[in-house]
Parts: sequence; C-alpha cells; structure tokens
Amino acid sequence: MEKVVVGMSGGIDSTMTAYLLKEQGYEVIGVTLKHLGEDYDNDSNSKTCCSLDDIADARSACFNLGIRHYVIDAQEEFKKEVIDYFLEEYSKGRTPSPCVICDEKIKIKKLINFADKIGASYIATGHYSKLTYDKDLEAYFLQNAEDVKKDQSYMLYRLDEASIKRILLPLSTYKKQEIRALAENIGIKSFNKKDSQGICFAPEGYIEYLKRHLKGQIKEGNFLDKFGNFMGKHKGYQLYTIGQRRGLDLKLPRAYFIIDIIPEKNEIILGDFEELQVKEVRLSSCKFVVDFDKIKDLELLAKARFSSSGSLGYLKKIANEIYFIFNEYNTECARGQHLVLTYDGKVLGGGIIE
Repeated sequence: MEKVVVGMSGGIDSTMTAYLLKEQGYEVIGVTLKHLGEDYDNDSNSKTCCSLDDIADARSACFNLGIRHYVIDAQEEFKKEVIDYFLEEYSKGRTPSPCVICDEKIKIKKLINFADKIGASYIATGHYSKLTYDKDLEAYFLQNAEDVKKDQSYMLYRLDEASIKRILLPLSTYKKQEIRALAENIGIKSFNKKDSQGICFAPEGYIEYLKRHLKGQIKEGNFLDKFGNFMGKHKGYQLYTIGQRRGLDLKLPRAYFIIDIIPEKNEIILGDFEELQVKEVRLSSCKFVVDFDKIKDLELLAKARFSSSGSLGYLKKIANEIYFIFNEYNTECARGQHLVLTYDGKVLGGGIIE
C-alpha cells in the first residue's frame, strides 16, 4: 500500500482529499503545519493562519477518518519566508503575493520533506488543480481544474516538475458544491468554516496589519502628479498599491489612479488610467517547468492576479533578462505581483513583475 502525506487544514477540502485518497487504497497520513504560535500578535483579536483551532479541527478530521495525524512546526520558516517578505515588499512600494511564496517555500516543501522521512511516495493537498503530461513538451504540468472559479493552479506555479510529479490532487475533477454534497452524503460532519480569503495571517486586512507591524515607518507624505504638482496628502506609501483608485481620500475634480510609488521620497504619483498601460514587463525570479527555449515561441496566457482572466503574449529574452510582451496594452502589472503563464490550460511557470 503506497503512502501519501496529506496537508490538513481542518477544512472540507483537505478532509475530503484525505477521504478520497483513502477510498482509492492509499495509506493516508495527515499533516498540519503550525505557521504561527498561540502567543503571536496578542495585541490582535483576530484569528491567524493554522491557529490552535485549525490544528484541533484537523486532528479531529483525521481521527474520524481513522488516519494518523502529525503537526509540524513551521513558525520560523513562515516568519522569514512569508511574513518578512510581505512586510519588506510593501516597504519597497511593491505588491507582494505571500500565499504563492508560502505554497512554494513552506507548504509543499515541508510536506515533501516529511514524506521523504516516512517513505511516502506522494503528497496531496486540497488545491483545485489538475496534473497532466504534455507529449510535445515532454513534461508534467499543473493544469486548470474543472471548477474554473475555484481553480488554484496559479498559486502553485513556482513548483518544479519533480515536485509536481509527487502531488496527488483528487479534487481536480470536482466542483466545490459537489465536494460539499459528497461530504454530506457520506456522513462527514458539516463544516461551518468559510473558504479562506485574503491573507491568512492578516485576517483584519493587510492595511491594519501593516499599520501594526511597520508602525513608525509609516509616515504621511505627498500625492503628486507626474509633473511634480502637489495633489494632496497620503497616509503612508506602504498602505497603497499601483493601480489603486479608491480609498485615496482626495477631493479632486476627476478620478486619478496611482501610477507610481517612490519609497525613498515617500511620494505617490497620480495619473490617468491610460498611464498604467504597458506593452511589456520584465520578470525576475522566474520558474519554468521546461527549458525557456521550448516555450519562447508559444503564445501564452499571462495572469498577474489569481482572479484575472489573463492576457495573451509572448516571452522574450533580452541581454539575459526575461520579458513578457503583451499582444495588447495591459494595466494589471504592479511591481511585485506574480505573472503566471499558461498554454492550453497548462501552467508553464512565470516570474515576479519588475
């Protein structure tokens, strides 16, 4: 009987992942990652990611399924790789995607390391994504799930092929409502938890989180237009993102958008929507499942946000730098966001927008 390590959050998706794999004949071992300690942010009344309640829920789910359950301490790595990165990026006037980094450097990495220790061939998660093999590109890829609205392939784009080949994704052919119905039919207790949204370690919202953690670093500054004319006062450049229109608290004769953030001067530049449009972006920290040369001539769909419908274009290498050239002008290109590239629904990789 082959072993599979399932990441357990205590929610319905991970619980049903474990159930389905057990039904398929695997020896299932549940693992919950403890990201934050019970003493973290005692000044906050909000609940944090992988709290003691989540661990207890996961343990209860594993007990009801008749499978072993382990808790792995990931607090040190989570603070360094996710929280510190999140705060540093906003301090640089960028827009980070901490969940993408967490999936790459914490969740999947920890599950694989644990699987190796106990001799498990596979790991599994409750992500809605598919695993597929492309004969032409000669590689395994993650692919969009059946439930388009729930598809989470974007979040896993930084995984290499070796990791992809070890992941089992039993929810790939289901829609969320089908999973809920199946859980009810087989007698698994009702889940009252809401689907996770936003940033798990900042349930009060990223602005309040930044205010608490950056404190004295956040200072009032000037809104300017591109010619340097004063437009008003902002509450701290860290609290804003490029492309933002709402929440500027300015009384101006028409709508303005944030087109640039200059941290060293504590200035935010306002302009027209058209000034957000770009035809190409430079990418850093790129990860591709196959060699660049195999995909450089393909027309790819690029998504700069999890919820984006995407825009078509091509990859290009200029003086050892990788660029994505859009077919049409694009406005979803804030520095720090991840541009995820797919071809025929297959996730080929991507990089961080510079």
